[in-house]
Amino acid sequence: MAEKEIRKLTKTGRGSMYVVLPKDFLDNLGWRSKQKLVVERKRGGLFIRDWRKK
Repeated sequence: MAEKEIRKLTKTGRGSMYVVLPKDFLDNLGWRSKQKLVVERKRGGLFIRDWRKK
């Protein structure tokens, strides 16, 4: 596993948590700041994808 694939889970002041993703991953996906994303629980992990209005 590459060093770039290992990330820390960080707690905010109010109890929520976040993960910082590498810029090149986001550039490759075409994601930008404040973009809506869908986060789903999948077998033992999370699945994050772009939100699309139907």
